[in-house]
Amino acid sequence: MSSWLGGLGSGLGQSLGQVAGSLASLTGQISNFTKDMLMEGTEDVPADLPNSGREENEATHSVLRSENERLKKLYTDLEEKHEASELQIKQQSSSYRSQLQQKEEEINHLKARQIALQDELLRLQSTTQPVHPESGRVPAATASPPFSYSVSHHVSAFHEDDMDFGDVISSQREINRLSNEVSRLESELGHWRHIAEVRGTQSSDQTEICKLQNIIKELKQNRSQEIDDHQHEMSVLQNAHQQKLTEISRRHREELRDYEERIEELENLLQQGGSGVTVTDHSKMYDMQNTIQILQMEKVESAKKIEELEDKMKEIYKRLSSAEHDRAVWKREQEQLEVEKRQMTEQYAENEIMRLSSLNQDNSLAEDNQKLQMCVQILEKEKSLLSQEKEELQISLSKLSNEYEVIKSTATRDIDLLSQVRDLKLNLEVKEQELNQSIHENEILTAELEELDKQNQEATKHVILIKDQLSKQQSEGDSTIKKLKEDLNDEKQRSHHLEDDKMNIIKELDLQKEKLTHSEQALSDLQLTKQKLEDKVEDLVDQLNKSEKNNFSIQKENQELREHIRQNEEELSTVRSELIRSQTQDSNSQLKDDLLQEREAEVRNLKQSLSEIEQLNEHLKQVAFDLRTENEKLVVACEDVRNQLEESIAGNNQVSLEKTAMLETLRWEKEQLETELCGAEKRLLEEANKYKQTIEELSSARSLSTSALQLEHEHLIQLSQEKDSEISGLKKSIEQMATDHQQMKETLSSSLEEQKRLTQLINEKEICIVKLKEKSSELQEELDKCAEALRKNETLRQTIEEKDRSLGSMKEENNHLQEELERLREQQSRAVPVPEPRTLDSTTELESELSRLHIIKDHLEEEIKHHQKMIEDQNQNKMQLLQSLQEQKKEMDEFRYQHEQMNITHSQLFLEKDEEIKNLQKTIEQIKAQLHEERRDIPTENSDIFQETKVQSLSIENESEKHDLSKAETERLVKGIKERELEIKLLNEKNISLTKQIDQLSKDEVGKLTQIIQQKDLEIQALHARISSASCSQDVVYLQQQLHAYAMEREKVMVVLSEKTRENSQLKTEYHKMIDIISAKEAALIKLQDENKKMSTRFESSGQDMFKETIQNLSRIIREKDIEIDALSQKCQTLLTVLQTSGTGSEVGGVNSNQFEELLQERDKLKQQVKKMEEWKQQVMTTVQNMQHESAQLQEELHQLQAQVLVDSDNNSKLQVDYTGLIQSYEQNETKLKNFGQELAQVQHSIGQLCNTKDLLLGKLDIMSPQLSCGSSLTTQSGEPLKTSQSTGPCESSQLLQQEVDDLRRSLQEKDAMIKTLQENNHRLSESIAASSEAGRREHEQTDSEMKQLKEKQEALQNLLKEKDLLIKAKSDQLHSSNENFTNKVNENELLRQAVTNLKERILILEMDISKLKGENEKIVETSRGKETEYQALQETNMKFSMMLREKEFECHSMREKALAFEQLLKEKEQGKAGELNQLLNAVKSMQEKTVTFQQERDQVMLALKQKQMENSTLQNEVQHLRDKESRLNQELQRLRDHLLESEDSHTREALAAEDREAKLRKKVTVLEEKLVSSSNAMENASHQASVQVESLQEQLNMVSKQRDETALQLSVSQEQVKQYALSLANLQMVLEHFQQEEKAMYSAELEKQNQLLTEWKKKAENLEGKVLSLQERLDEANAALDSASRLTEQLDLKEEQIEELKKQNALHEEMLDDAQKKLMNLVSSTEGKVDKVLMRNLFIGHFHIPKNQRHEVLRLMGSILGVKREEMDQLFAEDQGGVTRWMTGWLGGGSKSVPNTPLRPNQQSVFNSSFSELFVKFLETESHPSAPPPKLSVHDLKPLDSPGRRKVDASIPGSSKDTAEPRAGRRTDLSPFLAPRSAAVPLMNPAGHGPGGPGHLLLKPISDVLPTFTPLPVSPDNSAGLVLKDLLKQ
Repeated sequence: MSSWLGGLGSGLGQSLGQVAGSLASLTGQISNFTKDMLMEGTEDVPADLPNSGREENEATHSVLRSENERLKKLYTDLEEKHEASELQIKQQSSSYRSQLQQKEEEINHLKARQIALQDELLRLQSTTQPVHPESGRVPAATASPPFSYSVSHHVSAFHEDDMDFGDVISSQREINRLSNEVSRLESELGHWRHIAEVRGTQSSDQTEICKLQNIIKELKQNRSQEIDDHQHEMSVLQNAHQQKLTEISRRHREELRDYEERIEELENLLQQGGSGVTVTDHSKMYDMQNTIQILQMEKVESAKKIEELEDKMKEIYKRLSSAEHDRAVWKREQEQLEVEKRQMTEQYAENEIMRLSSLNQDNSLAEDNQKLQMCVQILEKEKSLLSQEKEELQISLSKLSNEYEVIKSTATRDIDLLSQVRDLKLNLEVKEQELNQSIHENEILTAELEELDKQNQEATKHVILIKDQLSKQQSEGDSTIKKLKEDLNDEKQRSHHLEDDKMNIIKELDLQKEKLTHSEQALSDLQLTKQKLEDKVEDLVDQLNKSEKNNFSIQKENQELREHIRQNEEELSTVRSELIRSQTQDSNSQLKDDLLQEREAEVRNLKQSLSEIEQLNEHLKQVAFDLRTENEKLVVACEDVRNQLEESIAGNNQVSLEKTAMLETLRWEKEQLETELCGAEKRLLEEANKYKQTIEELSSARSLSTSALQLEHEHLIQLSQEKDSEISGLKKSIEQMATDHQQMKETLSSSLEEQKRLTQLINEKEICIVKLKEKSSELQEELDKCAEALRKNETLRQTIEEKDRSLGSMKEENNHLQEELERLREQQSRAVPVPEPRTLDSTTELESELSRLHIIKDHLEEEIKHHQKMIEDQNQNKMQLLQSLQEQKKEMDEFRYQHEQMNITHSQLFLEKDEEIKNLQKTIEQIKAQLHEERRDIPTENSDIFQETKVQSLSIENESEKHDLSKAETERLVKGIKERELEIKLLNEKNISLTKQIDQLSKDEVGKLTQIIQQKDLEIQALHARISSASCSQDVVYLQQQLHAYAMEREKVMVVLSEKTRENSQLKTEYHKMIDIISAKEAALIKLQDENKKMSTRFESSGQDMFKETIQNLSRIIREKDIEIDALSQKCQTLLTVLQTSGTGSEVGGVNSNQFEELLQERDKLKQQVKKMEEWKQQVMTTVQNMQHESAQLQEELHQLQAQVLVDSDNNSKLQVDYTGLIQSYEQNETKLKNFGQELAQVQHSIGQLCNTKDLLLGKLDIMSPQLSCGSSLTTQSGEPLKTSQSTGPCESSQLLQQEVDDLRRSLQEKDAMIKTLQENNHRLSESIAASSEAGRREHEQTDSEMKQLKEKQEALQNLLKEKDLLIKAKSDQLHSSNENFTNKVNENELLRQAVTNLKERILILEMDISKLKGENEKIVETSRGKETEYQALQETNMKFSMMLREKEFECHSMREKALAFEQLLKEKEQGKAGELNQLLNAVKSMQEKTVTFQQERDQVMLALKQKQMENSTLQNEVQHLRDKESRLNQELQRLRDHLLESEDSHTREALAAEDREAKLRKKVTVLEEKLVSSSNAMENASHQASVQVESLQEQLNMVSKQRDETALQLSVSQEQVKQYALSLANLQMVLEHFQQEEKAMYSAELEKQNQLLTEWKKKAENLEGKVLSLQERLDEANAALDSASRLTEQLDLKEEQIEELKKQNALHEEMLDDAQKKLMNLVSSTEGKVDKVLMRNLFIGHFHIPKNQRHEVLRLMGSILGVKREEMDQLFAEDQGGVTRWMTGWLGGGSKSVPNTPLRPNQQSVFNSSFSELFVKFLETESHPSAPPPKLSVHDLKPLDSPGRRKVDASIPGSSKDTAEPRAGRRTDLSPFLAPRSAAVPLMNPAGHGPGGPGHLLLKPISDVLPTFTPLPVSPDNSAGLVLKDLLKQ
């Protein structure tokens, strides 16, 4: 499965990798596009192109991006699936491993049981043989059942982690096989018991049939268990599959939501795009079209990839179908196999039953038993095979199902995605059509607007005439307004009271929530305490159960022991009677007495054990009593905890009841308010009806005059205007009240919902607690049952074990009795035949006892069977209880999971509420911000310009003051940041000033509006209806925004949920792992509960805080609005009083009309002033824009000038740097040439010298090889320093030097070979000297002269070699120095490169920061645009509302005019002028109808005007925005250019710094060269001395000529480098020409000068080269002469000193050799056949001081010292004691003549009390450490006083001689401790200068040949003396 998933993941990874590649290319192209856009700068070609094309491009671009994102999501999903599958596989493997361990334990138990049963079978068979002597005829094959089972199949305990499912299956098979074998053995046991019971009857057939039936039942049970296990595994797999499906569906939904949101955004973009046509850049459009083409290409590629994926899908479907087909076939085969298996089992069972019924005899029964066993084994094998096949089939099925599901999911996803893409394309086309329609409609609307403008002008003229007529209707409106105001005040007071009540209720709610949280915490604490107490109770119960079990087992043991004692007593009585009888008969009664004694001892032991058991029983009873008392205490504590829980639940219920009561009161108050509102509405309706009735009554009466009517009409018009203003103000106040009321309703509903949810949560928690209590009680009951069952099981097991033991003891007793019987029979047969009847009686009695015992045994076996059945039943019960426990655990886990989900939902609700409140606050703030942003004035832009100029000047100053590279960059960045901060501060100050101005303007306007507003309130019903209809649009917009916010929040919550689900899945896996360890799981669950509770409390507390804050903020807003309403109402009241006072008399009416006319005039004036202000503002704006353009142009010019200046300075600096660089490069080349010439001359000279010396050495060696004898050993001294000096040769020199060194090494190796041959000759000669010492002495005198000659020649050669070594060393040092200089330069170059790369990285980082800042600015701009659009929408809605208000005001005016007219008609009716009134009323009606029509037309015109104004403002804003964008882009371009220039400056400065460093280094090189010149001058002074050896150097002139050619080649190379430098100069000139074209003439002149300089420098270089060559020749000659002179003198001195030293050494060596030879000869003659006297004396004395048991050790030691073999010593010890005396006499007989006495140490004087071994060890220690140090006879100690140059010789001696001298002292410790004095006496080492095989002297031979030695004994203080002796004896 994992491999298949891995393959699928890899395939998808490849396809997604291709997609990622295409994405990378796309991103690269986009980045290139952005760079091109930035580089283009101000080259903008405006073209009148529509927005629709660009929007289409953007839409296609977004679609492609969404597709790319979808593919990325697919890839991440597949990765997550792969991880999940791996986790599941790990879980399954861990569970299988745990199962394997359990199964292995079961196997071990079953094997143990099998072995025990086999033992029982063997015992039973042995008992049946003596009981039935007839059965002795039965062959042995029947007696021994076939136990052919071997334990070799046992599965070894696995230690590896990588366990396959095959191992699990094999272990399961083995468990099944072992269980079957156990059942088979049990059946055999039963069979043999029945044979023992009834031998002649035929009842055994039935028992065997029963056994077979039991076997069949067991097989069926096993099969059912296996089926259950497989079903369980299938269910687990299905659960995992369901989880995967849920995750996939969730992700699919999320993707759908994302697509829907994207579609909505596109729709919004299309709608915004349809509003206006903007001007776009042609270049941008062209680039966009290019990007669209690229995207289309990529789209085609993606379509191809989709087709490929579809093909793959088809292939996968084919595979799926084939897999399903295979699955069906497998299922059929499995069913067939199961059917066959059942048939086979039934047939076998029937066959065996038939056979058993037919068979009756014993022999046949045994054979049938064997056949049955064979059949059972065959059945088991078949069953195991079938189970294997079944498991394999299930595994293959699971794999196929997984593959099928994965393929299905992928196919469905691909199909859904394709369908979505098509739908999106269709939606795009529809949107484009709608755009075209909207553009067409826009054009039609513009035409209609122009017509409406004309109509509006006409309507305004007509309205001015009607306003004069409508001033008479004021008086009646005043009274109604007063009443309505009073009602309003009352309602306001009520609303205040309600708000206070609401605040109190909210506070109470918060308190109750806090109480709830506290109660929940208390509940959780109580639950924890309860769980702990329950755990304690369970532990105590377990302890009680264990103690009771122990008590029960002890009582049973007591009973059994008593029975056993009784039986023993009975047996004793019988045995005693038999003994009494046999005593009279037999003489041999001692055996029976022994038996009696043994039995009595057993009885005593049993009595003692009984007493001990009784004591234990009493102790256990006490423990049980203590446990019961503790249990009672714990039960009391549990009851207290339960009472506390009940109290807490009751408290929670009370809290919930109080909350419900509060909710009911709130609802009741709400209903009252609603009833009051309905009453107010009814009153208004009644008043309206009354007015209508009055109008109808007035219409009947027409009697007033026309003149009075006209005057009153004008008065009414004025009044109606005032009333209109009042009505509008009241409408606004009503709207505010309505909005506040709606907010209050929303908050109340949200609080109610929260309370409901809390109550639901509390109820659910209570239900959960009740369920948990019930489950805990059930679990406790089940645990009690389990404990009882376990107790019974344990008691039964104990009884069975005891009975098994008793059986074994009985069998042993039976065997003993049988043996006794046989003995008695034998005795009887031997004894006299008189007492036969007595023996017969005894045998009969014994037989009767045996029969009784058999009966008892049968009873016991029956009891064992019964107990086994009981055990099986209890095991089944146990399994059922375990299953129930697991189910309950699963339920508990589900409840906990539900609880966690509830907590999560609760927290999510709180978060949603908080976000709603935040959104409301944000909307309020946005509205405020939009009001402030509406009227931005001119000073901001002016200040902007001034700031920009200041900032630019600052930046210029900063640029001029840069010094270092990194410092300059950091300072620039810091200054840029400071400038940005200053700009932000200035903008904030401008905003504050603007807001103040806007506030002042708004205050003035509000004052005017408040005078107009608060007058009218008659037609509230109609207003309510229209306001509700109008407010719907506002609500819709607001709701849409909320919907978007909620969708975003929901996505976030879903993401959190997905993370939580992943965490849950991980926790589940951990839970599955920890199933076996229940206690650990409970602890983990408790911890999780605590954490959940903490989280819930945190969420609740946070949610409550946010809720409180929001409620407080809302209450503050409401209070502020109330204060504003009160202020406005007071102003209205004052205005009304003024109007009433003015309108009392008839004359005062005229004054009112005059006042109104004045007010109107003032308003017109104000309007004109406002228009003037707007015009002035526009003029200022235009001027400011012109100023901006001019400033931008000036800044550009400034920047250009600065750039030119910088370029000039850079070019000058670069030219200077190039000039200096060229000069330095020429100087370097010259110095390099000089150095190379000197080195070459030196190398040639050294090569010539080496060749000469080599020839000389070879010639001398050829001469010397036949003559060399002893003295050639000294050549090693000169050879080894050569090697050491050779090894320290140059390693990193040029190829020529390496070749020369290799040649020298080869010559040295040849010389080494020659020296080795000479050394071998020397060894041979030394051996011949040792053989004939006298002849050697004579020859020695002759060889001395030869040695001297050879030494002289050798010294000459050594001097030559040393001189050459010195030469090589000097040249290697020079090479090292040159190499070090080169490496230093390379390192400096690398450092400079690293600095350059670091600076580039810094620049890249800064550019990235700039791009990020740009992106943030763009985001801010987009948000501001969105806010502007919202603000425009709000303005439009406000306009609509104002139009509606005006219409309603006109309607009110008309109604009031009608009322006034009717009142006047009534008055005139009283006077009697009805006809005229009727005429006037008709005229008024016609006029009113006309006014209504005119009002409607005016409203339409006003709306159209407002819309046009809005559109104009939006267009102006867009134009300003585009201009701002252009200015910003220009600024960014300029800044980027400046940045580029600065970066170039930094690069040039870095290059200058690098060149300065190079110049310093070159100066150092020149100083060194000067030093070299001075040394060469010194050498020239010394060259006069070396004029003799000029002839020898003429041969080397050829080599010099070759080197001259090489230097010429190097010169050509350097000239090529010069040419390259010239090329680089030309390139630099090209770059300079590109940057500055104006100053070409200046730079060309400078270049010509430089070319002339170059030619001059070339001439100088050529002259210098000639000089260099001449100087080199002179230097070479001088160096050669000096070197040869100095070497000759040194060689002569050294050789003289060496000759003297060698002579002295030779004399010393000869003396040493003579002395050593003499001493050796004396020693050899004296020590032959002698033993150390002191040693033997100490051993002899020690022998007498040692105990007699250990004396043979001493004797053996003496024998080993004297050379006696071990076998001879054993023979001596084997003889009599006289042998020792013989040995003693023999030992004392031979005395040593000349043995050096080793004096005893003070430690060793009289220590005779200790053992011999200790004394011997001490003796060895004393002997190993000599008293006086031995004399050292080395060469270094024998220096004469007259040798002054001894130190030099020592220094010149090679390492080999020193090494041989140094280990002389240390070698002594390695020798045997017994030879300490002997080794001290004579130094047996070869002298310095001889090799390992030195001359053939006796002293130079190995010690073991001459003297007896002991191996060294490292004696540690911890080891005993005996061990040391043993080791010695072994040696």
